[in-house]
Amino acid sequence: MTDKTVLITGTSSGIGLETALGAARAGWRVVATMRDVGKAGALNEAAAAAGVAERIEVRRLDVTEPASAQECVSAVVADHGALHAVINNAGSGHVGTLEADGVEVARRVMEVNFFGVLNTTAAALPHLRAAGGRVIAVSSVGGVVGQPFNEAYCAAKFAVEGYFEALAPVAATVGVGVTLVEPGAVASEFVANVGIPDDRAAMAERLGAYAPAMDAYLTRTAGAFAAAQSAQDAAAAVVAALTAERPALRVQTSEGARAFVGPKLADPDGSKVLGMTSAWVS
Repeated sequence: MTDKTVLITGTSSGIGLETALGAARAGWRVVATMRDVGKAGALNEAAAAAGVAERIEVRRLDVTEPASAQECVSAVVADHGALHAVINNAGSGHVGTLEADGVEVARRVMEVNFFGVLNTTAAALPHLRAAGGRVIAVSSVGGVVGQPFNEAYCAAKFAVEGYFEALAPVAATVGVGVTLVEPGAVASEFVANVGIPDDRAAMAERLGAYAPAMDAYLTRTAGAFAAAQSAQDAAAAVVAALTAERPALRVQTSEGARAFVGPKLADPDGSKVLGMTSAWVS
């Protein structure tokens, strides 16, 4: 057991829920946050079944609202005396393309998946600095390899990857560790919420000339998710990054994820680029 406290965003289902359970099993005091605490039932039931309910508390945090992040973090520190880690997991997917969607869709996706991470991290950093803690972002292989019809989502995850890669050597000078966790295909509710309509004919009409390419993409993606990693396995990689003495900058959650990003990343764990940029500030 530990007296350390971790705040995790987006814990109502999927990787976030499993990460909350895994961190509690590892002895952490877990502040499990979500935008709608009315959706905490699945987490509460799973925590009770796992025998860790006393180590998990649910609080509201809407990552798109800077005031919500500040209020939540301040309350956690007031109640528990310190904050030792933050896991930025909250996010939402989107499948579409620019001509059919327009720019405003991309803005909304960025608000959740990029600025939401910054809102929570900014609120937490003074406390993480005081505790010598760490900040983790659940990114995606889509933050390394741009994927068709995931333009807005990949752009947001690319932004998180670039921001945290740049932040890591700076945060290290004040004792804060930074890690990016990159899942590949994961079997969770996230996939059901990316906005693909059941009416494929209506989708084809909306996409127009892009419809044949979308149809091919969805056929390929269905095959990829047939062999998807479980949310529990992906969460295990997040918890390992939380509990490791010196986690890497970049962590993939499976061999499939490592193989996917391998052609793009000659430095899969980020140690070479971090070694280079750390020298610039030391």
